[in-house]
Amino acid sequence: MELDDTDRRLIALLRADARRPASSLAAVLGVSRGTVQNRIARLLRGGVIQGFTLRLAPESQTAGASVRAITAIEIRGRSTDGVVRALKGFPEVRTLHMTNGRWDVVAELAAPSLETLDQALHRIRALEGVANTETSILLSTQKG
Repeated sequence: MELDDTDRRLIALLRADARRPASSLAAVLGVSRGTVQNRIARLLRGGVIQGFTLRLAPESQTAGASVRAITAIEIRGRSTDGVVRALKGFPEVRTLHMTNGRWDVVAELAAPSLETLDQALHRIRALEGVANTETSILLSTQKG
């Protein structure tokens, strides 16, 4: 799909605030509200915009979780899909990142206590296909 300057500016505005009203977008872009709505519809149909989402403040993502950790996971053989599928079902798993190098997956965990975190780590290590793990507890976040 060919994008012109107005499309690119519209996308930039939506990246900054996807809930910004069409009338406000139109005023900034110097086009009509209808033009903005038509362009958003076209960008959605064309797959350029694949959806709208929200960003949570880091502290709200871990509400009720006073212990956070990063766990690097080495996966044996071709078990990645099964391990990732299982990890997605763990309530303590906040994010999963596929990586290269020594570790195959890095999981960010959040738990209400060290005991709960320890239990989650035991369940992760027991998963079929998990060869090795290494966990670091997060002490603070410098940039969100």
